[in-house]
Amino acid sequence: MGLAQLSLGGGMPNLWHGLLFMIGAIVMRGAGCVVNDLADQEFDAKVDRTKNRPLPSGRVSRKQAYLFLAGLLLVGLLVLVQFNRLTIITSIASLGIVAVYPFMKRITYVPQLVLGMAFNWGAIVGFTAEANSFSQATLVLYLAGISWTMAYDTIYAHQDKEDDVLIGIKSTALLFGKSTKPWLIFFFALSLALLTYALWLAKAPLIAHIGIIAATVHAIWQMKNFDDANSALCLRLFRANRNFGLFIVVGMIAGCFLK
Repeated sequence: MGLAQLSLGGGMPNLWHGLLFMIGAIVMRGAGCVVNDLADQEFDAKVDRTKNRPLPSGRVSRKQAYLFLAGLLLVGLLVLVQFNRLTIITSIASLGIVAVYPFMKRITYVPQLVLGMAFNWGAIVGFTAEANSFSQATLVLYLAGISWTMAYDTIYAHQDKEDDVLIGIKSTALLFGKSTKPWLIFFFALSLALLTYALWLAKAPLIAHIGIIAATVHAIWQMKNFDDANSALCLRLFRANRNFGLFIVVGMIAGCFLK
């Protein structure tokens, strides 16, 4: 989604920036996962699905994890300094959100909201790298990404809800309970509406909206098949959201070519 945001600024995306963002996204997502695993090591050891992860299983020590984290952050820094000052400042501003996210599940039933704020920050960063400014369309796209995260990560959280109750972890899966499906429909619909509005604000050509249509069909398919009691299905639907995002990205890039 962050790479697709490059097309909203008008003209062709900067391919070098696109490559840098891809590298940055991979290493910083990895860094976020390491921070999360370090914070959750004790909890992960008590959950069947996560007890065999590197840290709780003992295959990786905390010292090794910190060294790996340092390496990822170094690569991220090398990528970051290739951009303008506003992009650097905007990127650094996200670190606070990334740092507090792992602890949100201990104090709030909506940690997915903080996760969405962290994961979708790249939409804002991507635009500042190209335009050296902010835009209303970018902020709307950011909100759309947060709403999408609320949907797919709630699906993901339903895998562990029984274990979460036992160990005292909070999530939207527990908050919504049997009312999860209406909430998922709401968040998917809100995300799609905000995405459409972002494209309208950016004066994107009609072809860019084809991705929205495809993503809508995909969301309907997810809701038709969703079963909060089926952990394997929840994981499958969670992973399928890669296609939801891909449809949006392809539509935006197609619109970029014709703008």
